[in-house]
Amino acid sequence: MGFSEVIGQAEVKNRLTNLVKNNQLGHALLLLGKEGSGALPLAIAFSQYLVCDRVNGKPSASPSLFGEPDPVGSLEPFRVDACGACPSCRKAIELAHPDIYYSYPVIPKKPGDKPISTDYIKEWRQFVQQQPYGNVFDWLQFIEAENKQGNITAQECSEIIHKLYLKSFESRYKILLMWMPEYLGNEGNKLLKLIEEPPEDTLFLLVAENESQILPTILSRTQRISVPALDNRDIERALQEHTQLPADQAKQAAAISEGNYREALQVLRHTEESWEELLRDWLNAILKTGPAAQVKWIEEMAKLGRERQKQFLRYFNHLLEQAIRSACMAPGTLLIPDNEKDFVLRLNRIADLSQQQAMVEELDQAAYFIERNANAKILFHALTIKLYHIIANRTKAMVT
Repeated sequence: MGFSEVIGQAEVKNRLTNLVKNNQLGHALLLLGKEGSGALPLAIAFSQYLVCDRVNGKPSASPSLFGEPDPVGSLEPFRVDACGACPSCRKAIELAHPDIYYSYPVIPKKPGDKPISTDYIKEWRQFVQQQPYGNVFDWLQFIEAENKQGNITAQECSEIIHKLYLKSFESRYKILLMWMPEYLGNEGNKLLKLIEEPPEDTLFLLVAENESQILPTILSRTQRISVPALDNRDIERALQEHTQLPADQAKQAAAISEGNYREALQVLRHTEESWEELLRDWLNAILKTGPAAQVKWIEEMAKLGRERQKQFLRYFNHLLEQAIRSACMAPGTLLIPDNEKDFVLRLNRIADLSQQQAMVEELDQAAYFIERNANAKILFHALTIKLYHIIANRTKAMVT
């Protein structure tokens, strides 16, 4: 994957290539970007750029014996993207370059296992090929994790140390691309000495979404590069190019996505219709049908598993954000689907702006506790009570 295949992010691409051009590349970079911003595709493209033969001035073939110009070598002008054609690029495109290592959250394949990333390398290659803008939920579903929570294990850290102390096979750099270092527990401290004093030409390339969930000891040893949300126009162009979506639909999906390309794809697939029904039942239980209905809803919610629970909370937050926008914008200017628009209007009837903000904060906190393995039944019971008290001083309008 070259930079040309990464949606938008021209400034970040320019910054990364300039680090190489100006010989300012550190030994540990952290690409920090929210879901759907393209931080992972950027990291994959940058790793390919670093091993590309043409970027590194290596001839792509033996010199000609018959008077043709010599292959491209060290005199070639500075490149701003990998060539995509040299042997190193072809291996990097297949995620099979021997000097690029990948680390990501995994689960045990059977009880008692100590899983490492290479146990899932085949699945990883397929996932990146199919869903380069996917999130951890998508990845865990891809490897059929069901309700299991992914982790980057202590065994994985030992494997990283072993690999990075080996000599490089082909390229100048040995690169570790770690996706979601938030899933490193305290065992990640095993990597500190290696990050602080790595072998020559070793690069740690970390890709994260939430800075606050990364071990501070690792965070302090990295050079941070912020990856902003995508521009709506870039998402719009990408949707038209990759999905052949009509311009007007691409524009609407881009507006809804809020800079998140994955979200734009989700909008097109209508995957959140089930969340709407689930949310409607929850609000009805809170506002009208009472404790028995609440307990039944909580029992059903607890069965979904942590990742789907977080997806649901994210969807509710999305609707609350749209409700806040609709209250502040002129009628007719909110670009969301009709079914969401109806729901947003009802949310505005049961809660004012300050209440909606309080609800957003509670949902964010609940998602955080789910990531920390909180008991789902207790968490959603407490959240149900909190939401009731937040909106209790307004007229209890039924959400039907």
